[in-house]
Amino acid sequence: MRRTRERPRSHRATRSSRAIAGGAGGGSDRGPLHGARVVLGVTGGIAAYKAVEVLRLLVDGGAHVVPVLTRAATRFVGTATFSALGSEPCETELFAGASPIPHTRLGQLADVVVVAPATARLVGEYAAGIAADLLGATLLATRAPVVLCPAMHTEMWEHPAVQANLSTLRSRGVHVVGPDTGRLAGGDSGAGRLAAPESIVAAVEAVLAGTGPGAARGRGAAPGARGGQDLSGLEILVTAGGTREPIDPVRFLGNRSSGRQGHALAEVAAERGAAVVLVTASDLAPPAGVVTVSVETAAELADAVLSRSGSADVVVMAAAVADFRPVTASPSKIHKSDGVPEIRLEPTLDVLAELGRRRRPGQVVVGFAAETDHAIERGRAKLAAKGADLVVVNDVTEPGAGFAHETNAVTLLFASGATVEVPLGPKRTIAAAILDAAVALLRERGAGASPSPSSAPATPTSGPTSGPRPQTSPHPGDRGAGDEQGAPR
Repeated sequence: MRRTRERPRSHRATRSSRAIAGGAGGGSDRGPLHGARVVLGVTGGIAAYKAVEVLRLLVDGGAHVVPVLTRAATRFVGTATFSALGSEPCETELFAGASPIPHTRLGQLADVVVVAPATARLVGEYAAGIAADLLGATLLATRAPVVLCPAMHTEMWEHPAVQANLSTLRSRGVHVVGPDTGRLAGGDSGAGRLAAPESIVAAVEAVLAGTGPGAARGRGAAPGARGGQDLSGLEILVTAGGTREPIDPVRFLGNRSSGRQGHALAEVAAERGAAVVLVTASDLAPPAGVVTVSVETAAELADAVLSRSGSADVVVMAAAVADFRPVTASPSKIHKSDGVPEIRLEPTLDVLAELGRRRRPGQVVVGFAAETDHAIERGRAKLAAKGADLVVVNDVTEPGAGFAHETNAVTLLFASGATVEVPLGPKRTIAAAILDAAVALLRERGAGASPSPSSAPATPTSGPTSGPRPQTSPHPGDRGAGDEQGAPR
């Protein structure tokens, strides 16, 4: 006969009562971390030292944090530091502690489990369901949301096995805060650097606030319960990154776009079952399961997009396409000794406007507007001028929402006049909100896939709206930015 045990609820009840009480007596400024029980897992990578700052920020936000270090992590950082800064002593062993079942205790009482850094080994073991130590067992024993923050060398990060494992975990509802690009151990540089502690904590806050990816399943549901292939049968074309217009063989005109928002859109669309083509000018590793076309200049991007857009159900112009390029590029390097050069510019093809002109009946075209002032007004003007169905406006001056961040915040402007604000959150969450909006537009026209009622976007409730409310589910995300032709970073 199968034995069952009621799950302990004391900590969750305490947190809920605190949240309710927070509405009075000056508690309204308390964020989602206040009273949350967080398990912070740390694995054996050079970036483990940054987990100390993650721990400090979580505690400063009001969270009750229990550090769990793997044996390999203790080769890089000491348990005394985490015990001193954490809310409870650091735990490292599955069998040596006072509790006979520490993994179930930690997993059941957690509001969220965060692993920073998450090594390739941890990612692989978690995807395969292997409980090799206390942290691995806790991950399998929890029904709380899980936030993984991978960090490793570029070659490891880009390895197909690692990317496949991450795709598996994402399909199960695990939140992944992707790595930054920068200096790595051993003097190398590239993708794989642990995300900034502030970005990690922002992602945790979004998950706890119920606005992170997969928030619809609610706390306490099994990771991955959201799932679904609601975009199956759709063909989606996404652009990403900033184009480079050559001045000479070593210089170019470019912009600050990292391509993260566009890559997140392609990744999420593929996970939800769409056939995705990603036209990218970014150096980021391509997402698993998509057809990737690499480009450099605005002309190359235009050729790649316009030759493929005819069959697409949705075209999302997330790339930061240059508005101008040099009339001529010098065949050899321009030297300082030659004097100040005169560089004449000419406009590039407006790809978004051309898509609006060429689009077939039923096709949905989404543009981006990266702005620094009067963002909504400029976005509305762009929406009308380009013939798009939806423009995603990015105010790149806002904290955490500009270029190269893991997070973003956007406003969706619809041709119908409706407006939906998507607050600050991971870029994958922004991607989900944009895709939900595009699918809603397709459904209105009776084109493309027919999502089941359970996967239909919900009416937005966060942020002001004007006109009829489109059926989108705003999730916090990450703000990308681009030039006049649009683009999130």
